[in-house]
Amino acid sequence: MSVRTSGTTATAGGRPSGGPPREPSPATAGAADADAMGTGLGLDPDDLPDGLVVADETGRVICFNAAAARITGIAPEDALGHPLEHALPLQDIEGRRWWRLTDPYGGPAIRRGQPERNLLLGGREVLVSARYVRSGPTGPVQRLVIALRGTEARRRTELSHAELIATVAHELRSPLTSVKGFTATLLQKWERFTDDQKRLMLETVDADANRVTRLIAELLDISRIDSGRLEVRRQRVDMSAAVRRNVQAQTTAGQRPDRFLIRMLEPLPDLWADPDKVDQVLGNLLENAVRHGEGTVTIEVGPVSDATSTEGTSVTVSDEGPGIPEESMSRVFTRFWRGSKRGGTGLGLYIVKGIVEAHGGTITVGRAPAGGAQFRFSLPVAAPAFLA
Repeated sequence: MSVRTSGTTATAGGRPSGGPPREPSPATAGAADADAMGTGLGLDPDDLPDGLVVADETGRVICFNAAAARITGIAPEDALGHPLEHALPLQDIEGRRWWRLTDPYGGPAIRRGQPERNLLLGGREVLVSARYVRSGPTGPVQRLVIALRGTEARRRTELSHAELIATVAHELRSPLTSVKGFTATLLQKWERFTDDQKRLMLETVDADANRVTRLIAELLDISRIDSGRLEVRRQRVDMSAAVRRNVQAQTTAGQRPDRFLIRMLEPLPDLWADPDKVDQVLGNLLENAVRHGEGTVTIEVGPVSDATSTEGTSVTVSDEGPGIPEESMSRVFTRFWRGSKRGGTGLGLYIVKGIVEAHGGTITVGRAPAGGAQFRFSLPVAAPAFLA
């Protein structure tokens, strides 16, 4: 039997054959690929996105695809036909030789493979998993199929987690320092302060406690979004009332009422959504427009006008500020994106997108007619929770 990969042919019991690359007959290629990958599709191993290494019953490498060469830095001709332990000299983090440690061709005959784990190969990290193909339930190993993946994706995930921890630590330090300082001062010198001074310090403590509570809620939302566990409790939602309520919250917090312009394009279809999460989306978009934008903040509510979309409600929030650069628009809804240096964790828009998509809706960002940023989200009519 022979397997072709990366222009090199290896026989089941020997080293790579010489001569120029040649295409095998369709029958030979199909059979070889079926043996290598367990399918009858006639796929070339080089078509696989992950590294594939196959060893025969004697432990010699008979398949070493292009992805495996890229991940390991080993040329196929240096691996094909060689014993697996020499062709792919993997070690665990303690420096032990992996193939001697696991002994795939010996040991208990009930083993079916090895789960994915991080191993070392010549100083580089590689994610390795293996499958033992046996002649019977407890028969000898006929094929050892090894899958290889690089660690770049895992490193990006770890970097994202580290960045999240650093952001949370930074955002928690300031309000907790304030809370600790004011409470310690009040406990030690309560009698020295007037009632107005006490009230001011307690109001500051309350505001900082709310800031910590909000950050914790954001972290819980991110966890649910990432794991696909964000629950949507659908109830009848009056979007017009929700918009006015969130604008009122902004004016109560100190914004000028004339900074907001509400446009209603009625009649609106009945909307079944999670009212708390709708408020969270609206509040975040309005705060974003107030903090990072300028001029009048316009909120337009109307039925979904796109004939190709399902029936629903669309909300557009736009401002008259400098807007978002074209090159940054693709990153607006990612974690830690900040449009300016005016504070914020950079998590709000990521959460907004997760909430909208959990409702089956869509959200986009663009440039407003006045030149500022424009966010538009649409929610489908959907059905109440007790009918879902």
